[in-house]
Amino acid sequence: MTNTLRFAADQGRVLYSFNVGDFHQLHTQSCATGLDHCGIILAPQKRYSTGEQLRRLVRLIGSWSAGTMRNREEFLGRW
Repeated sequence: MTNTLRFAADQGRVLYSFNVGDFHQLHTQSCATGLDHCGIILAPQKRYSTGEQLRRLVRLIGSWSAGTMRNREEFLGRW
């Protein structure tokens, strides 16, 4: 687990990143090794405008609790 993901987990925060490849791999490794994280939201960089990112994030946040996001990887495109 990277320092960034560990820091977010220690702070009880879901991580939001445009670095889809690396954080998808970290999520997979975390699941395989049993290391917990508070969730990862991934979006391809420059795919959505800032407003569209916010609308999608608000939908996701309004639909799921922090507990639901635990150890989960979610792609912004689904929202």
